[in-house]
Amino acid sequence: MNGGIIVGITGASGTGYALKLLEMLLDLPLSVHLIVSEMGTKVLAHELKIAPGKVRGLFEKMRTVKGVRAELAIHDPNDMFAPVASGSFPVRAMAICPCSMKTLAAVAGGYTSNLLERAADVTLKERRPLVLVVRETPLSGVHLANMLKAHQAGAVIMPASPGFYHRPRTIRDLTTFMAGRVLDQLGIERPDIPRWGGLPGGDQDEL
Repeated sequence: MNGGIIVGITGASGTGYALKLLEMLLDLPLSVHLIVSEMGTKVLAHELKIAPGKVRGLFEKMRTVKGVRAELAIHDPNDMFAPVASGSFPVRAMAICPCSMKTLAAVAGGYTSNLLERAADVTLKERRPLVLVVRETPLSGVHLANMLKAHQAGAVIMPASPGFYHRPRTIRDLTTFMAGRVLDQLGIERPDIPRWGGLPGGDQDEL
């Protein structure tokens, strides 16, 4: 696969989605560039019940798990000199998962106050796929307007709303479904992703 994938994690709730997406990407022969915002680190720590100072160690450990095929680079969210801040650096796509409404607003307005926002801005200007896994409810008019602006700029708006037709039994089933849909938008195929294949004959009478 040519080029790497940038993964941004912001301060919206949704640790499970982020970790599952990373897990699936690290299983592939590519380079992954991870940027976690300062608030993203705090939310991750809260949802995982660990100290904020241990979040980086968690990601460091993920890249040493047996069977990992990808190369994982972890970038400081305030390092505007990082390679991914430039459009000349070869990457193929970016996903922000989860994407907070603050980050959505920054992307929609072309405002870059940190590396994550800069990388997203670069992704759009270079006409590369940018997937925003937004997570908020209910949505205000401002949120909806920003989603439309980001969409018009070239981003894919993908609310963190997993389907249930694959009959999930665990939270992991739900996060796997959502991560798989993100990979689809990034142009990465995985044969083990739950997909709609039509209803079995008996089930149609039950609906």
